[in-house]
Amino acid sequence: MARKRAGQGGDAGPAGGSGRDAGRTLRGDHGPVRYGPPAHDPGLPVLPELAQVLAAAAGRGEPEPTGGGDALREAAAGYWTRRGLRGGPEHIAAAPGASPLLLALIAAHGGDVLMPRPCPANWIPQARLLGRPAYHVPTPAECGGVPDPYALLETVRRVRAEGGRPRLLLISVVDDPTATVAPPELVREACEAAVAEGMHIVSDETWRDTLHRPHDVLLSPAEMCPDDVTVVCDLAGALTPATWPVAVARFPATARAAVRHARTLDVLTALGALVAGPVAAAAAHALREPEPVVARVRRAAELQAQVAAAAHRAVLASGALARPPQAGRHLYADLGPLRSRLATRGVTDSLELEEYLTERLGAPAPGGHRFGDELGALRVRLGTGPLLGSTPEQQTESLTAVEPLELPHVARALSIFATALSELR
Repeated sequence: MARKRAGQGGDAGPAGGSGRDAGRTLRGDHGPVRYGPPAHDPGLPVLPELAQVLAAAAGRGEPEPTGGGDALREAAAGYWTRRGLRGGPEHIAAAPGASPLLLALIAAHGGDVLMPRPCPANWIPQARLLGRPAYHVPTPAECGGVPDPYALLETVRRVRAEGGRPRLLLISVVDDPTATVAPPELVREACEAAVAEGMHIVSDETWRDTLHRPHDVLLSPAEMCPDDVTVVCDLAGALTPATWPVAVARFPATARAAVRHARTLDVLTALGALVAGPVAAAAAHALREPEPVVARVRRAAELQAQVAAAAHRAVLASGALARPPQAGRHLYADLGPLRSRLATRGVTDSLELEEYLTERLGAPAPGGHRFGDELGALRVRLGTGPLLGSTPEQQTESLTAVEPLELPHVARALSIFATALSELR
């Protein structure tokens, strides 16, 4: 049987969209990568203590070594040790952002890549750039980020029958874009299925510190399959501003992982992907988790939980669908039930929905096609950061208020959000 190439097939076929997506020419100013979704807007000012650390290191002239200096890697090792993942700094690699780190990790592994549908927007482009076949696997109804174990096994079987070599599985236990948290039993079953099929797992845990209910049980796949999981964290999820790009990876303590670690560093070297010195200093400080950082992370999660819950109520009131957001600063809405009303406004797919809601809300509303969903599905990721205020003063007030939803600027933003959706009923 001839092997399918990227851009063909559905959930069991290579990532890249449906036949309808592949046959449509996107406008030059709406390319799938160059004009993809921006980084999540936290809607909050930079923590003053981190700004002071960055400023104090601004005169530093020497570059960080490839993979990060000792201070950054030791801080990252300590961060994961406090979460039950012990290991030394020799098992850590850092890069200037999640995208170059993921690119290096995929390059360090041979074979085809599997990922859930939907998935973070920066996953598919990395595999495409390397010319690596990437296949979507359906997720269960209750959450995103982790594939259904039976669908995973069926996809592996089909890929192999077509001549493929499934070697790498990307998952996100705390998921972007769906803002859901996968239950531990699902994570275990999916990871055990992947490992039994000879696959390595990359677990993106960028959003693990943004749980809306901090006492929820969250287990890393690396706790379940310690020799077969590399953990990745983009610090912009909870610890540092997106404008200070830094991400870290934790490799297993095995001989095979050491080889992949070395390959990853080779790729980062070839890319010139070095963390800026001042950013490394601020990132290391954040990873050590002093009390001001911990307090900001906790309070930001509490605030985002309240605003996301209000946004979720507005989505459901409009007749659209969305899983209750459990983490992060966004939710993933399915406006399929409103298809007929959207059609009267010229909205028939997720690209047009993105354009319509971005203009109507005055904030980015990336469509589901950015995350590997079918173009014809009317899904969209809606950020909650823009609802917290348009100035640092308003954002700080939102962060410190006892009842942030009662603040005039938050209430007004939520009203605009709800109105844009209710018009479609």
